[in-house]
Formats: sequence, C-alpha cells, structure tokens
Amino acid sequence: MTQPIRGAEILLRTLARAGTGTIFTLSGNHIMSVFDAAPAAGIELIHTRHEAAAVHMADAFARLTGQVGVALVTGGQGHANAVGALCTALAGEVPLLLLSGHAPLAELGLGAFQEIEQARIAAPLCKASLTLHSAETLAQDVAAAIRLAREGRPGPVHLSLPTDVLDASITQPEPALDFTPAPQPPGAAAIASIRAALQAAARPLVLAPPALCTPTGKHALAALQSALGVPVLAMESPRGMNDPSLGAFAEVLAQADVICLLGKALDFTLRFGKAAPQAQWLLLEPDAALIARARKGLGAKLALAEACAPLAAATRLAAGISPNPAQAGWLAEVLAATSHRPAAWNDLPQDGAIHPVTLLRALAPYLATPDAVLVSDGGEIGQWAQAVLAAPTRIINGVAGAIGPSIPFAMAASRARQNAPVLAVLGDGTCGFHIAEFDTAVRHNLPFVAVVGNDSRWNAEHQIQLRDFGGRTHGCTLAPATRYDLAAAAFGAHAEFVERAEDLAPALARAFAAGRPALVNVIIAGQPAPVVRRAPG
Repeated sequence: MTQPIRGAEILLRTLARAGTGTIFTLSGNHIMSVFDAAPAAGIELIHTRHEAAAVHMADAFARLTGQVGVALVTGGQGHANAVGALCTALAGEVPLLLLSGHAPLAELGLGAFQEIEQARIAAPLCKASLTLHSAETLAQDVAAAIRLAREGRPGPVHLSLPTDVLDASITQPEPALDFTPAPQPPGAAAIASIRAALQAAARPLVLAPPALCTPTGKHALAALQSALGVPVLAMESPRGMNDPSLGAFAEVLAQADVICLLGKALDFTLRFGKAAPQAQWLLLEPDAALIARARKGLGAKLALAEACAPLAAATRLAAGISPNPAQAGWLAEVLAATSHRPAAWNDLPQDGAIHPVTLLRALAPYLATPDAVLVSDGGEIGQWAQAVLAAPTRIINGVAGAIGPSIPFAMAASRARQNAPVLAVLGDGTCGFHIAEFDTAVRHNLPFVAVVGNDSRWNAEHQIQLRDFGGRTHGCTLAPATRYDLAAAAFGAHAEFVERAEDLAPALARAFAAGRPALVNVIIAGQPAPVVRRAPG
C-alpha cells in the first residue's frame, strides 16, 4: 500500500528525480517543512545570508553545470528580496527555478501572515510565474516548470508554494514525469539557406546569445566556427558592441554584410541593427515575439527568420560542411580585431596608485589551469577585468548590467567546480552588496579568491557624470580606502590589504594558497572603463 507523503517530500523527490543535488536557500517560516524533508531526499541545502544571493548562486550553478539551478526562499519579504536577482538570470538566459514559500491557500484574502501577490511580483522577470494549488499535482507542476526553464530561450520560472500545499499529506503512486524540454529544431530548408548566405558573403558574422556562453555552448560555437570558416562570436555584455572583452569588435561589426543572429536578440547591444547599416540579417530565434520585433525593426534587411532553439541550430549548421577558403582573410581580420588590446597598456607606470591593468595582469597566472573560473562583476573594474583576463570558463554579470552577483557567483562556481581555482573581480561599491556571504562560503567550505578594486567611489556613475555633465560629480563617493578585507576576515575568510604594486604578487600568492574563501582589497587608481579601438577616433 502506498504510504502517505507530504507535499514538501513530493517537492524534493521531484527535484531529485530531475537531477538536483543542491538547493541554494535562506530559511523562513513558510518553507520549514522543506528543510525538514531535505536530508531524507539527499539534497544539500546551501544556506545563504540574503535571498538575492541564493538566486545568484542558483544562476551561476546552472551556467556551469547545465542543470536547472534551484533557489528556495520564504514568502513575503523573502520572496521580494529574491526577485531582484531574477533580472540578471532573465537577461543571462539562465534556466533557473525560484521556489518561494507562500501564505496558506485557506487563509488568502483574510490577512494571512506575509500575504502578498508573489506570482504577480515575479511575473515580469520570469518565463512563467505561478502559485501552486494542490499537493496532488505538485510533482507534475515542478516537472513542467523545469521543462519550461530549459526550453527555447532558457530563463527563470517561479513557483509559489503555499504552506498548506507543502504540509498536505496525500496517498498516491509516484507519477511518471518528463523533465526533457520540447525540441525546437530548425528546418532543413532554413539551414541550407543560411549556410549558403553565410558562405557567399564577403564579410559574414554569426552572433550568439548569453545562453550559449556556457561551457557546452562555447564548445558548440567553436565547432561551428571551425566548420563554417566564418567568425562566430558570443555576446553577453551590457556594453554590447563595445564589450571590452571583444576588443575592436565594433569596427568589424560595422563592415559586416551578412549577420546571422543565432538566438542573439536584436536589441540595444547591437543598437537595434544600426551598428551594421549595410548588413542583411538572418534570424535563428526561439521566441516568436522577438522574431516579430526584428521584422518591425529591420524591415527589408531581414532576409530570413526561422523559429528554433539556438543550440540545435548551431549543431545543424556545423554538420557536414567545409569552410569557404575565400573567407579566411575575413575570419583572420575579425579575430585580430577582437583580440586587439592597446599597446599603451604594456607601458604603464608602476609607481603611485595601482592601475587596473597592473592589478589584473598580476592575476592572469591564476587562471592558467584548464579548470579555472573567472567571475567578473560590472562597473569599471569589471570591464577592465573582461578586457585583460581570459579564462577557460567565465561568468559575468551579463546583459542586465546589474552589479553585485560576483561573490555569490564565485561561491556557486566553487561548489560546481570543486578544487578548481575560482577568481572573482569586483569593485568596492559592488563588494557592499553581498560581503556577508563570506559567512556562507566559510560555513560551506567554498573556497575562492575575491579581488576588490577599491577606488573609493561608484566609478561607473562617476565617469558618466564627468562625461555628460561638464565635469560635475555628485553622490558617487564612498569612504576612502574602506577595509573590506577586515570585514571578510571577521566572517572567517583569509584577508589581504594592498596599497603598492610591489606587494601584489605576495598577497595574491598567500590568498590563493590559503585554501579557503579569501578577499584581497587593492587600492587602485579610478580609471574609466576601456573602449578598445584601432581606427582613428
């Protein structure tokens, strides 16, 4: 006879069947039954200090593992705290499941404890946002959410879990579940047309989305470039065509005559198509709404659009094709442009305040191993990091452009890539968002090294004010030389404070050798983010 089972146990058994071994969470009244059931389900709970950090950790974990990342928070204010982090996951095209406790169904409308319209709050930042209503259908609802998070353009899905659904005890056989997303392959005719257009062009480009900036996606993109013999570039930066990690990409983008958007949205990062005024455009796009938007924006310049999943399209495009030798020169030109860095960076003064390039080049040796992970936050120091540093695996704040996720990202990377070197680069303003998560990292033994470029201001906004308001600046200063290292040390982390360039190397060596979470607080010269150009002007 089937034994009674609680909704909380159904939830965790379903997640375990989907391959979930880790949930990033913060406790609260509405989810205590889930905490109680977790040990028996064999699922590890990594318990954070802020709900947004739990979502950011689930985000990075999904990017690195290919699984759907799972964050679990309580209802009311806990849910509201978590929702802000969904912006980064949505723009990053990350398959993520946010599970939020919720006031009981039986008390809704009566003024229940922390009763708010959670599903409506999360809806603009998710592919779907639902409140569940039955323990009997809970497993199927969770499986459907996991499928949806992975389908087409990946993204977050939210489920609110009322306490009386989690606490309900039911007796029923374990249902058959399907976690596999529906395939969305491109048609053969579209693939043939796009191959022909790309190989006939003089200056073609294939541009890929954040969803393909994962380890699996980058492998597929490298194979596609090798097979087609045309430049294949991934775009995941809020700086778009001026992404400093892409060097002088803006110059070659402007010359392109055919551009294939391989799931890459036509948006502000490409100046809505104006960045390549002479190009014909080809779309391989999973979202019908974005196809319609591109048709409206591009008009006759849109030569072909096909509804399909980007990874499937990349695989089909690469199969059974050889490069056109006539395009080798263009490929070499694009690779030279995207790898270009100013020669002036090689001749920086070593006295006085530490230049970001000096700091970052001191970090480069620690990313030389095949399993190393670079985490880069936003702001000016983040742009310098992305311009200077390369790593086998990289996670950045992404198209949303929000700062703050780097410490949680680095912790998730440490969990996903155990024993691998994990480096996070962030600014002093950013550090204030989640420095308390060093407590989480120490408790859960998640070693990484965070390097804080400390220029005592919100430098990105400071630079905007200098540029746009005649040199006037206001409201961007922070306390001088704040000792973020001491704050991290108070949570049990290894800590270093660096004011001189000659002290960088030994401080970094100690931090990476510590074998535990570490923060290196480096006083730097506040520099505007690099804009890499080769052409005059």
